[in-house]
Amino acid sequence: MGVEFFLFCIGILVVLAAADLVVGVSNDAVNFLNSAVGSQAAPRRIIMIVASLGILLGATFSSGMMEVARKGIFNPELFLFAEVIVIFMAVMFTDIILLDVFNTFGLPTSTTVSLVFELLGAAVAVAVFRILQNGEGLDQLGLYINSSSTLTIVSSIFLSVSISFVVGGAVQWVSRLLFSFQYRERLKWIGGIWAGLAVSAISYYLLFKGIKGASFVSKDFIKWVNDNTLTLFLASFAGWSVVMQILISVFRVNVLRPVVLFGTFSLAMAFAGNDLVNFVGVPLAGVDAFQDWRNSGQLPDTYLMGGLKRPVQTDTVVLLLAGLIMTLTLWLSKKARTVTETEVSLGRQDDGHERFDSNWLARWIVWHTRRLGNGMNRMLPAAWKQKSETAFQPEPTSVSGNGQPPPAFDLVRASVNLTVASALIASATAMKLPLSTTYVTFMVAMGTSLADRAWGRGSAVYRVAGVLNVIGGWFLTAIVAFTVSGLFTLLLRVSGIWGVILLCITAALLFSRTILMHRRMEKQKAERAAFERQEDALYVHHIMDETTAFISQLLLRVAKVYRHAMDGLSMEDRRTLSIARHDLKELERQNQEVRSRLYRYIKRFREDSSEASRLYLLVYDLEQDLIQSVRLIAEESEAYVANSLPPLSAEQLALLREPVQSLQEYFEFVARMLREQDFEQAVKVRKWKKQLFAMLESSLQTQVAGVKRNHYNMRNSTLLFTLGLETKDLISATARFVRLFHRMQDVAEQSRVRPAVVALQ
Repeated sequence: MGVEFFLFCIGILVVLAAADLVVGVSNDAVNFLNSAVGSQAAPRRIIMIVASLGILLGATFSSGMMEVARKGIFNPELFLFAEVIVIFMAVMFTDIILLDVFNTFGLPTSTTVSLVFELLGAAVAVAVFRILQNGEGLDQLGLYINSSSTLTIVSSIFLSVSISFVVGGAVQWVSRLLFSFQYRERLKWIGGIWAGLAVSAISYYLLFKGIKGASFVSKDFIKWVNDNTLTLFLASFAGWSVVMQILISVFRVNVLRPVVLFGTFSLAMAFAGNDLVNFVGVPLAGVDAFQDWRNSGQLPDTYLMGGLKRPVQTDTVVLLLAGLIMTLTLWLSKKARTVTETEVSLGRQDDGHERFDSNWLARWIVWHTRRLGNGMNRMLPAAWKQKSETAFQPEPTSVSGNGQPPPAFDLVRASVNLTVASALIASATAMKLPLSTTYVTFMVAMGTSLADRAWGRGSAVYRVAGVLNVIGGWFLTAIVAFTVSGLFTLLLRVSGIWGVILLCITAALLFSRTILMHRRMEKQKAERAAFERQEDALYVHHIMDETTAFISQLLLRVAKVYRHAMDGLSMEDRRTLSIARHDLKELERQNQEVRSRLYRYIKRFREDSSEASRLYLLVYDLEQDLIQSVRLIAEESEAYVANSLPPLSAEQLALLREPVQSLQEYFEFVARMLREQDFEQAVKVRKWKKQLFAMLESSLQTQVAGVKRNHYNMRNSTLLFTLGLETKDLISATARFVRLFHRMQDVAEQSRVRPAVVALQ
């Protein structure tokens, strides 16, 4: 491998650095946007501008953090140049693929943890390869890995989870007792001091401590700041308190809004200062390694990379360019908004559609936490409980005048989120510890949500399940990052340039697939959001127009699942049965959407439209029956084939296939009738239903006769009986839809007149 190959690798590293900035910021935008966006502290455009300025400035503070990628995980003086390039290439490919997958599903993960474990996995793979090649023992592995540094980094990252949760919860609990949810009156006499303390704390940690990493600040100035830290903090506190009180008393400003915006700026700045190394640290180290090797004049397989241990000061222009890419990504990436919405939804104050289902661990935690809380509550004085209940009583929320949903939480919690998180992150930055920005901000937000009683009885188990899913994803990040990076390293070590090309193609294919997946998910979410924003009164004709189209599509999907289940069973084809299972999952997802809309629909019906509520409940009931029947058919068919039970006889297969085509045509006919709201042929549906029933009754009687003659065994007889009876339920429920919508059409005609009469009046 000559200079051209390694020059090509450096070019790929530069491209991967830009791609990693894009996917990394898309995931980490949640860290500094969620509080301002969730509380609606300002229009989104203003929030984005403030965050962008923070990123651009913070990028110049990250120079000192770059050493983590060079020597924080492995000992470079024991690795050859060719090995180091392989390590860096594997790390970058793994990072962009892993983060893009998390972005697609809207799950915040730690870019710091991914970097640490990717470097660790790649370095271990190369070291083991070298050790085995040299015939040495694996006990030599400890020489290659910077064990003490790795342990410090990993422990600081995971320790931040508990610290952030506890500190965030404690500060929020005190803040809520101090301000309550009706905080505007109390803000007049204590807001200046509180806001001054918050802004001073952010300034202290971010500027006075984090300034050590700045690439453009002289050592003399840093020394002066360190020598006068206490004086600067006290002066800042006094100055900001006066300014905030003037804003409250003279200009009638809600000072929590500037506090949240300043916190957003500072957290974005801390993010860029602390996490920029995760995206460009490895490629920059690769460029330095390449230049060092070229100047040495030695072979790539003989030159050891001790030069990476030297202190480095990254060019400010490079840092600003990286900051610019991050800023553009913040504005243009739709996946960044998806990840932000996940954290906001888990911390919102009100109930609503929950992204995560409950699980046994979440139920166990909620149950025992409730018991513990009830026990502690009985020990508190009644007067104290009454006072705290008043402070923790939230204000009612509603859709704003411009159609936007209400804030997920108020400005008090948003300011606590930002103050605590930015202080913790900036402290770690000052100590050059790659603290996980995601872990800190997420756990602070969850701690403040718990202290604020946002996880009520109606949502606690789902919120806890969501938190557990996110935390589980963090551990999965570490495992996957270590494993995949190690495998990519071995692939590149063995195959050279062909391995690089293969990984480039793989990354491109995965990106294209995740883009399509994300677009589909965004479309579904947009439809749900449009419905959530509506508050207009509903009449029967609204239900008629919307549900006929939906049920029409539902029937076609049910027919598709049924056909695949019957075909897969008759041919014993697991692939066809798996298609039926996949289609069934889509049906059940749609059913969840209808279930989540049920409450809001009924709430929006006019008080004199009791008939509309009853009709919508009947539609929902029929839909449940339809899905339950087709689910049982698909599951029983798949289980029968999966268990390799005795095949159906030729006579049984004929009985099984006979109604499939007729049933397909029946579903399509009814679906078209509902879509067009043309019920003139309702009589034909009733006749068709009777014919299908007669066909199924005949099949069931033939099966019964075969059982009596011992022609069929118990397993397949039970299966055929189940399929026949559930198919009858499908036919019956479909016909009932026609009768229901036919009747609803008559009621809707009367309903359409009412809004017009009201408008004329």
